[in-house]
Amino acid sequence: MKLMKVKEVMHVTSLARPTIYKYMAKGMFPKPVSLGGRAVAWVADEIDDWIMQCIAERDAEEEKDEQ
Repeated sequence: MKLMKVKEVMHVTSLARPTIYKYMAKGMFPKPVSLGGRAVAWVADEIDDWIMQCIAERDAEEEKDEQ
């Protein structure tokens, strides 16, 4: 299992740090794992799943628009 620090999550998702935390507060983004103290990281597979979900939602919208 791979863990990603916030800078890597920002790079992979193209989201800014405040947006990541805003989405988390709304339940729209995976929650991080505490590494002790103030350090946190995200499970890479959960971030990948979130990205795939975004793609699936986009594709569903496109199919809906075509009908």
